[in-house]
Amino acid sequence: MKLLNHREEGPASAPPLLLGPSLGTSLALWDEVAPELSSSHRVVRWDLPGHGASAADLIRAGATVGDLAALVLSLADALGIDRFAYAGVSLGGAVGLHLAVHRPERLTSLAVICSSAHFGGSAAWQERAERVRRDGLDRLADDADARWFTPGFTVPRLVRDHREADPQAYAACCDALAAFDLRDRLGDITVPTLLIAGRQDPATPPAHLREIADAVPDSTLVELPGASHLAPAQCPRAVLTALRSRLDGPPASGMTVRREVLGDSHVDRAQARQTPFTARFQDFISRYAWGEIWTDPTLSRRERSMITLTALVAHGHYDELAMHVRAARRNGLTPEEIGAVLLQTAVYCGVPAANSAFATAQRVLAEEEGTG
Repeated sequence: MKLLNHREEGPASAPPLLLGPSLGTSLALWDEVAPELSSSHRVVRWDLPGHGASAADLIRAGATVGDLAALVLSLADALGIDRFAYAGVSLGGAVGLHLAVHRPERLTSLAVICSSAHFGGSAAWQERAERVRRDGLDRLADDADARWFTPGFTVPRLVRDHREADPQAYAACCDALAAFDLRDRLGDITVPTLLIAGRQDPATPPAHLREIADAVPDSTLVELPGASHLAPAQCPRAVLTALRSRLDGPPASGMTVRREVLGDSHVDRAQARQTPFTARFQDFISRYAWGEIWTDPTLSRRERSMITLTALVAHGHYDELAMHVRAARRNGLTPEEIGAVLLQTAVYCGVPAANSAFATAQRVLAEEEGTG
């Protein structure tokens, strides 16, 4: 069976994420975003029929967005992917909307970027399809920058891909856009949905994304200042930030966790000592150590306290050890359990290190008992 051309990035065991392109582009549209997403996802980006390296005969005149969605599902099936997150730009976004309406059981989340539930009626797309079948793509490619980007910005690779696309397949994609209108089905979408609009997008202005956001119950709208139609190419970092928020969930409150584990008085003292020189480090600790590591549900806070105590003993960080003995008590460890952890360190970190650790812990526990 002939499949859409595609590129896989990231661990095969990671949650799958499929990325769809815009009309006239290739999977290169995601060059600045996909590699970053692949650190946490199995990213699969694909080419439209007749675009990039996908065969032109995968699509015919009179095609629909549903036909393209079926090709995407065939690709997912061939790769052994049952459920997946999906993000798509323009026509690629329309494919995602179709899947969310007609095959919601296949999606874990949806991101619709610079796209629409309809594309302005059929007449303009029918006219474009007829012109491309007659004259080819050179004239359209000459105007690509004006349709895709704000003045002065370009991505030569994408413009070249536009020029080299198969005219018949491109025209069939225009047929699909001409027939596409899901406005009356938007309320049926149940998957978590992110809408990303480019403020300067002439093809699918922000109003089109707002229309979807207003109708889809579990949706979030992000508008990108300075972005035109191909936002992942023009504003990759902003798109990446928005996608990560949807895919990974909003960042946890690191400061909340830090206070719960270390106590208000310790955190208040740390903040009182903060200077412009140390501010970035304190922010890093709150966001990364407390907002990402300590909030990971894989390990309980009790388990994390045990690991942290051991690591601090191993490296001789006894001031930090005192702080984390107190934290361990807040996380539910008994003095006996703390003693058992430190006894374990005598075997693997050395008796002198454990001796100093016991002295530190005994002092802290005595102080706690005296104030209890």
